[in-house]
Amino acid sequence: MPFDLGWLNSSHVSACLLPALRAFVEVGRHGSVKGAAGELGVTPGAVSQQIKMLEGQLGVSLFERGNREIRLTREGLLLYGNLAPGFRQIDDALHAFTERRPGPDTLVVSTTPSFAACWLAERIGRFTRVHPGIELRLETSEQVMDLRAMGIDLAIRHGSGRWPSLEVTPLFPTRLVMVAAPGILLDGPLAMPEDCLRYPLLHDRNRADWLTWLSARGVMPPRGALKGLSYADDALLIQAAAAGQGLALVRDVSAFDDLAVGKVVLATQATVPLPDGYFVVTRPQSARTRKVEIFRRWLLTEAEAMMRGMATWPENGAEGS
Repeated sequence: MPFDLGWLNSSHVSACLLPALRAFVEVGRHGSVKGAAGELGVTPGAVSQQIKMLEGQLGVSLFERGNREIRLTREGLLLYGNLAPGFRQIDDALHAFTERRPGPDTLVVSTTPSFAACWLAERIGRFTRVHPGIELRLETSEQVMDLRAMGIDLAIRHGSGRWPSLEVTPLFPTRLVMVAAPGILLDGPLAMPEDCLRYPLLHDRNRADWLTWLSARGVMPPRGALKGLSYADDALLIQAAAAGQGLALVRDVSAFDDLAVGKVVLATQATVPLPDGYFVVTRPQSARTRKVEIFRRWLLTEAEAMMRGMATWPENGAEGS
């Protein structure tokens, strides 16, 4: 009589068979009842009982038992081949979940990919060297994450700063600055705001920043001037500008480190303040925990250092060419 495995997909398979099926897979994998018992944390007798119960349920012998060895029968090999991958997948999923779950000394921080790449990643090593006992886990997303639902201890958000029911600490304001690759500017820094129209303009994903900057400078862009390449975030815009693709408008925070090392230069001193800034955001329940407080203080210290560095820019980015 053929050995039918169709019951594996049946809704009639009782949950009480699962321990027996797991015991069977472990015996098949280890080739011994003793090895399976060690893996499962039970006695060899308990494993033997599960195997007998499963064989009785199926009406077939799953193992050939010798004096010192146990081997899968033909039916046992067929069953093992169908079951083992499923249990392996379960084990892998549980292992991944356990590894991901934060411990008491893990600090889960959320921010945008661009801020992480342009500002936070460059500095985070300084924090871990001073506070090796706090294990940082950085989560990035373009979406505003639910701190409680996602298990996030602290977020660095860009916006208005109005997030009801959360504790919000200002980190720094932002301005639009114009950057370019060193040497791309034909006659040095732009003399007049409209001089930017002589170059390819690199755009943000919404194609809004150039219109904002030009309008603030009193320049009406000609038709077609706002066409061209667009990029998802400041990090990509800076990369494109550094590669000589054109002029890019980015937040001063994003460009600070690349300007400091000469990867890009300011195309003009003229900047445009933006209504939104960066903020440290926490839930009231976690705001006073030691790890959150330590990281928040560190962020504010790093932000102050950057603002002092920006003060050395020509005319502090004064609004004018």
